[in-house]
Amino acid sequence: MPELPDVVVYLEALETRILGAVLERIRIAGPFLLHSVTPPLEELHGRKVTGVRRLGKRIVIDLEGGYHLVIHLIIAGRFRWADPGAKIPGRLGQSAFDFDRGTLILTEAGTRKRATLHAARTADLAGFDRGGIEPLATDAAGLGEVLRRENHTIKRSLTDPRLLSGIGNAYSDEILHRARLSPLKLTRRLTDDEVARLHAAMTAVLGEWVERLRKQAGKNFPIKVTAFRPEMAVHGKFGEPCPECGSPVQRIVYAENETNYCAPCQTGGKLLADRAMSRLLKKDWPRSLEELEDRRTEIREIMGVDE
Repeated sequence: MPELPDVVVYLEALETRILGAVLERIRIAGPFLLHSVTPPLEELHGRKVTGVRRLGKRIVIDLEGGYHLVIHLIIAGRFRWADPGAKIPGRLGQSAFDFDRGTLILTEAGTRKRATLHAARTADLAGFDRGGIEPLATDAAGLGEVLRRENHTIKRSLTDPRLLSGIGNAYSDEILHRARLSPLKLTRRLTDDEVARLHAAMTAVLGEWVERLRKQAGKNFPIKVTAFRPEMAVHGKFGEPCPECGSPVQRIVYAENETNYCAPCQTGGKLLADRAMSRLLKKDWPRSLEELEDRRTEIREIMGVDE
């Protein structure tokens, strides 16, 4: 899912291409994309773009007359910039926004189409704001106040749009690794020093990735938008060596997501219980990397597999 750094770079690319441009028409190909009835899309045609901005993980295109397009890419939605009147790709194409300068195409991979488009008036925009504070516009005290409102795991709180705006699964993993904090530590148990460390890590990780993605895109429209990048420390790196200590990156699997972390760097070497495997193994669940390796050795010996 595109998160704050990816959305920021998308917005910068859009601003140079569509700010001041006229939206000539919107073509909808995906039957489940449009999630609004009023105002009708036809009312937005012929209006000039007055701004582009981020609202959480959503992208908002402001149009003259108090009209707005609100786009949520969810997990697999992506943008392409094409020549005026470009054809919508048959399999992945969901919509096309035709401007007098070019066409913005929205694609979505996979069979489950979750990306959403809303046409809205200014009075409707408040309904899209989940209320989270901006991560790069708060200090450590503000972050601590928000996190301690409720007593959840840090991982959950970082990705809660009611608390923090624009952070998802990928960058929360990177932030927690940089801060050397367990993803399962409860927010009300955070010390002031840990909150300060978390704030510094959040600011650094998000800022560094915005700059990195800017450089990668250059003057081109960003096309390699993904939650899995080789430069990341732990996210998507299960089993690979931690760049800080060399220990294999671990994971907690839940639903369609997973949390990646380094046990020596973040949990004092303790393996966090995986909801699926720990319930299956119960008392046999390894509590440390050493126990995990012992289990693997036992399995190799039983199966007669050489190391």
